[in-house]
Amino acid sequence: MLSSIGIPGLILILVIALIIFGPSKLPEIGRAFGNTLKEFKKSTNDLISNEKEEKTNFEEKNNQIALEKSKRLETK
Repeated sequence: MLSSIGIPGLILILVIALIIFGPSKLPEIGRAFGNTLKEFKKSTNDLISNEKEEKTNFEEKNNQIALEKSKRLETK
């Protein structure tokens, strides 16, 4: 998405942001944007790890059920 903007577009956006917000607010805005991206990345990673964990638990449960069924068949 950002690759289509290019360097001149990025400079234009930064100049407009500087004019609108002023030099004193830009570090605060950048920090807030960075924190937002960090939290988004953390949440995404948590969702992915939870999904992998649930999949692993589901597979273990299925394997355990299959093992119990095979033991029952062997005892009959």
